[in-house]
Amino acid sequence: PCLDPLHSVSARPTVNGDKNSPVYEAVNKESRKNFFIGMHNEFVGTRAPRAAAFVCFKAAEEGGEFLIADGRQIFRDLKPELVEKLYDRDIRYSVMELPFFGWVDNLPEFARPGVMGAVKGLASAAINSKVDFSVDLQWGEGGYDQVKMLQARAPSQPPILVHPVTGEPHWFCNVHSHSSKLRKDRESVYGAERFEDGASQINKSDMFYGDDGDISDADLEHMDEVTMKNVQFVKMTEGDVVLLDNYKCMHGRNVFDGTRKHGVAWFEGWEGEEEMKAKAQQS
Repeated sequence: PCLDPLHSVSARPTVNGDKNSPVYEAVNKESRKNFFIGMHNEFVGTRAPRAAAFVCFKAAEEGGEFLIADGRQIFRDLKPELVEKLYDRDIRYSVMELPFFGWVDNLPEFARPGVMGAVKGLASAAINSKVDFSVDLQWGEGGYDQVKMLQARAPSQPPILVHPVTGEPHWFCNVHSHSSKLRKDRESVYGAERFEDGASQINKSDMFYGDDGDISDADLEHMDEVTMKNVQFVKMTEGDVVLLDNYKCMHGRNVFDGTRKHGVAWFEGWEGEEEMKAKAQQS
């Protein structure tokens, strides 16, 4: 087993509360039951486990299915012109929003630039000391009332990778889970995300081109359609374990009612990789 990708920010507790346990808590909170977790590969910055074991300790009374999708097929199903555009420009995630700076607008206009620069510098130093990848802070406005906020954006990266063992190209892009537009669209089906407390307000995400350009609604909707076409709903029961290759298999979670208890362990790889790689190279 390997450390959780979120280990550096201690964002995911272990199932039994032991900080040394390799089994981490999945998204089981009652406050997140109507939050459809979009399809994604697990990675934070440069930390991406090779494999995962998802286990069911208790299934939800209704819904809560574990979702999987083949990233190789998603790559093949997307419009070639969109894939080319995304690959040429790269992609970039917004990984955090700090929506606490409405008070800046109440300052005298002459004082705002200096205050905003100081606030941005302090926040950037604090965040970058906590994560193991570089974060760039940008001023923006968010929420229903368009409050001034700082948005933390990760470095740009390609949306398609070549599998390190098989050499196959596959979709490695978390737009389905990270796009604020797609999450907003799902609210009309499942209800509001209920991002009410401080931590939840901070943990809002979005996705852009690598040059910080916006991705069109039409392209986002196409990626959503292709992704959902490839999703399989797996209704796990107590004791079930789903093993997956985190590079070529995306995962997510359906909304649920009742009590749900699932966990996950991450792995750096598996036995026989070198033999698999040799066979792939021969073919």
